[in-house]
Amino acid sequence: MLYSTNYQSPIGLCTIVSDGESIVGIWLEGQKYFAATVCEEVVEDVMQPVLVAARGWLDDYFAGKNPAIERLPLAPRGSVFRQIVWKLLCEIPYGETITYGALADRVAAVLEKENMSARAVGGAVGHNPILIVIPCHRVVGFDGRLTGYAGGVERKRRLLELERM
Repeated sequence: MLYSTNYQSPIGLCTIVSDGESIVGIWLEGQKYFAATVCEEVVEDVMQPVLVAARGWLDDYFAGKNPAIERLPLAPRGSVFRQIVWKLLCEIPYGETITYGALADRVAAVLEKENMSARAVGGAVGHNPILIVIPCHRVVGFDGRLTGYAGGVERKRRLLELERM
């Protein structure tokens, strides 16, 4: 069984889902792949401790602070490849961006390969089930353009602006 709560953020309503110990998802209303990794029954429980902690983390984030990702126990569901990409996303510093190509180079290094497809990496980035906390919004096109955010490019822009306050 999974537990959920809602969080009204400045960029829209978020649904936060936990397995009781870790966060398994944070999705924005209307985003692509909303709750795509959730197959179990989900029960609303606004007092679930990890969900309370996630709302506090989001409060700090939207207040312009730089809350540590490590403050929250995260358990995103996905393939080994996606897990590698999501772990590398967590290493992108607050307020900074990286291109899909540079991220693909990092994934290739972890996998000990000569190169990696930026398109494959982009697919994993796009399926990130824990938006905002796992900062997929910090990945940009090769020329710095804002592209490919499951929550919408305008929301991506607003998150990056918040981080650069």
